[in-house]
Amino acid sequence: MADKRLEDLPPHDRRGFFAAGLSRLLRPLADYVEERLPIKVPPARDHLRPPGAIPEEKFLRTCYRCGSCADSCPVDAIALLKSPNDGLAGTPQIDPSARACAMCDGLACMKACPSGALQLVDRFAIRIGLARVDERSCVRAHGTDCTVCIDRCPLGTDAIRLDDRGHLGVIDPAETGRGCTGCGLCQEHCPTRPVRAIRVRAY
Repeated sequence: MADKRLEDLPPHDRRGFFAAGLSRLLRPLADYVEERLPIKVPPARDHLRPPGAIPEEKFLRTCYRCGSCADSCPVDAIALLKSPNDGLAGTPQIDPSARACAMCDGLACMKACPSGALQLVDRFAIRIGLARVDERSCVRAHGTDCTVCIDRCPLGTDAIRLDDRGHLGVIDPAETGRGCTGCGLCQEHCPTRPVRAIRVRAY
């Protein structure tokens, strides 16, 4: 059977034709650049690590998977990750929907870590992640005057506040020098179910 002419192909097939051709043209260039300029992109942090965690790539190399941080946590907020990925299995994580970091006065997990994967930082310099608000699912969008996330936040209005329109705004410390630590207490206590209207995302 003879090959169809390009003009006879449906539009989506034409796009696939050009995409495949472009990929074949650019692949040698990409290989050349990769060989000459080996740029390694650090792995993204998909899990919320305990306070004081060093950057993810180094964290995974450094952490002993010993569970000392979890054992020391006064509120049992730290759990050891169960994963088929050997590189992740046994590493500590926090799920704020189950139990958030209490930002305890003793900074117990950081002090208990024997490997250096968690390093001691000031309570207000903790950067677990950044809370994000889904205004559409927030009960405030449906007429309820809820401020649980602000009330439960250890930093209060230094980390999350209402604007002039009554909308919640999370303060990013990267922009202001002080703000949300990502402890997750807002997420733990958010009344929206089944999915919280405010959730902490890892950096």
